[in-house]
Amino acid sequence: MIEIEYKENLNEEIYKMVDLEFNKFATKNEVICNYKSFAFVAKEDNKIVGIITGNSYYKEVHISDLIVLEQYRNKHIGSKLMETAENYYKNKGFENINLTTYGFQAPEFYKKCGFEIEFIRKNKENPKLNKYYLVKYF
Repeated sequence: MIEIEYKENLNEEIYKMVDLEFNKFATKNEVICNYKSFAFVAKEDNKIVGIITGNSYYKEVHISDLIVLEQYRNKHIGSKLMETAENYYKNKGFENINLTTYGFQAPEFYKKCGFEIEFIRKNKENPKLNKYYLVKYF
């Protein structure tokens, strides 16, 4: 019998399985997937002060998380992390970089970084929870 288990933290074995299966399914459908996770870390004096994570696959780069420690905000660290990720993937065959953010988070920041809003999913109860879908084409 199949059992389903909730996992909060995934180990390397699970990440490898996800990568392998994404790529196998794409190959079966004659599409190049090349699914890979990434992270760029900002440090000051060997202390992590910010991080950007995501995945690249098919023809796009998806940003999952961009975090800067509160005391390091407004020092352009987030912009530098975003720029680093963009420059890393530019001219490597990807068409766009995309992400989602909520109204209370950073839609204005991403617009300043050159992203365009593709869609906003409105939250019926709390506009701070409107979800913004943004894209920037290379």
